[in-house]
Amino acid sequence: MSERTLVMVKPDAVRGGHVGDVVGRFEAAGLTIRALKMIHLDRQEAEEFYRVHRGKPFFSGLTQFMSSGPIVAIVLEAPGAITQVRRLMGATDPAKAEPGTIRKDFASSIEQNAVHGSDSPESAAYEIPYFFGALEQHAYERAAR
Repeated sequence: MSERTLVMVKPDAVRGGHVGDVVGRFEAAGLTIRALKMIHLDRQEAEEFYRVHRGKPFFSGLTQFMSSGPIVAIVLEAPGAITQVRRLMGATDPAKAEPGTIRKDFASSIEQNAVHGSDSPESAAYEIPYFFGALEQHAYERAAR
């Protein structure tokens, strides 16, 4: 059964010119892009998106960072998309990430770790409509490789 997940290419990876690299890794792994756009969150929008972390020590720094430049929001779909995306991203701390993962290759620190991915179906159900309406998500058949 197919599932959808949200990925964000964070400001550090956008500034570093890694958007194409990140998107390419997801497509090469067989995930299908259903929606994609670049936006610049303001501080209030970042705080609302990460509201589940309000009150935690890293909340202020996280929301400041996420509003420091544009992000690329992407909806990806595949069977087991959430698990697959999280495996491709690697550990939150790039120093602990496996070689060849997105965070190992493109992140500089645990605070600036290149990408965000939904961690559960419940998170995806909140995160996807935060950025994309129904008319912005597109179903199509990927060509066979």
